[in-house]
Amino acid sequence: YPSGNLAIIVVREKKRLICIVQEDKPNNAEIRAVFKSNGRSTCYYPNGAVWINMSIQGGQYLDQEGSRVRRWTWPNSIMSSGPHVPLSPIFIFLNQHMGVRILGQDKITVSFLAMGQQAKFNVGTKVQVSDVGQLPPPTWLGEDELLLLAFRVRILWLFDRLRGCLNFPSNEQWDKIKPPAYLITQTLKILQLCTTSDISDELRSSVRAIVNA
Repeated sequence: YPSGNLAIIVVREKKRLICIVQEDKPNNAEIRAVFKSNGRSTCYYPNGAVWINMSIQGGQYLDQEGSRVRRWTWPNSIMSSGPHVPLSPIFIFLNQHMGVRILGQDKITVSFLAMGQQAKFNVGTKVQVSDVGQLPPPTWLGEDELLLLAFRVRILWLFDRLRGCLNFPSNEQWDKIKPPAYLITQTLKILQLCTTSDISDELRSSVRAIVNA
């Protein structure tokens, strides 16, 4: 960045390349996006919520509340069920210097603009699927993202109950007040992801315990 802070890191993990986009901070910089050569990539909102998540099958675009805005599948993807949903071009700004353009699985570009100069990084990859039996299940969120979503929903539940206590301090029935509909919907979505995602039984139990606590 013009500030001298590191903006983009490219590292090798075994046979994979990973491109990491950081926020413009000197210390403890948050990760704004991660792109992996195996087809799994994630972009994050400034508040840390998942913005875009992509896998070998396709991807999804979420709002800051965790609700899915749209979803797509790659042309070469072999889905076990459901119709093929084409990608509409996506362009987002991670911050004032960094943007991400998604035109296809192999046409994903990170653009860096500063001091009148621009650099572009092609972080897309073409992952071919030749055998349905070898296709991994449609995991849209990684284990870390799933845990973060579970903790986020749990915290929102606690904040909602706290507001109930503050607004009705003398009401003995405050703990029986139903939470907002969007929290119930997000909880059900996370529980559904636990069922369909390729995660360990231990993690699945942990996520369920967090959202049902």
